[in-house]
Amino acid sequence: MSEVKLTAETRTEFGKGAARRIRRDSKVPGVLYGHGSDPLHLTLPGHDLLLALRTPNVLISLDIDGKTNELAIPKSVQRDPIKGFLEHVDLQLVKRGEKVTVEIPVHTEGELAPGGNLLEHVLNALPVETEATHIPEAVTVSVEGLEAGASVLAKDITLPKGTTLAVEEDTVVLQVLASQAEEAAEGEEAAGEEVAEA
Repeated sequence: MSEVKLTAETRTEFGKGAARRIRRDSKVPGVLYGHGSDPLHLTLPGHDLLLALRTPNVLISLDIDGKTNELAIPKSVQRDPIKGFLEHVDLQLVKRGEKVTVEIPVHTEGELAPGGNLLEHVLNALPVETEATHIPEAVTVSVEGLEAGASVLAKDITLPKGTTLAVEEDTVVLQVLASQAEEAAEGEEAAGEEVAEA
């Protein structure tokens, strides 16, 4: 898993006006919290942070005011709903070797059984507990040959070493649905048979 280094500054100004000034300077206001310490209000470099956040659960090494180095993972990211720029970020303090609960993206590979079936992602991300410095970027699930009615449960997914589920084992992650056209055709056939019997 990649570790991204960012330089951060502590901030003493708060409120909407201060946040707007920070964003005008192409920076992002943020808060670092965790381990029972007081929340630390930070100003982070906007462009570098945006690039870092392209990786889910990225591990961020923060150089704060050139004095302290801390490790953190993103917990909450607020973006402008229209323009998409970063408005605020909450970072969780982590230590090497510490276990954290995060959600990792679920990717699929392979083709469903023929017949126009549809794959539904019940969960787009799987909650897991893993070491803070070894968070998997994603899990990949094979859906090769699955037919309508089939489902993939959390316990069916192979997790990397040192990673455990943070949801019930029987949680449905993926399921295969019959295509609407097939269901409609079956319904019409059944209706036709009823008419014939009458």
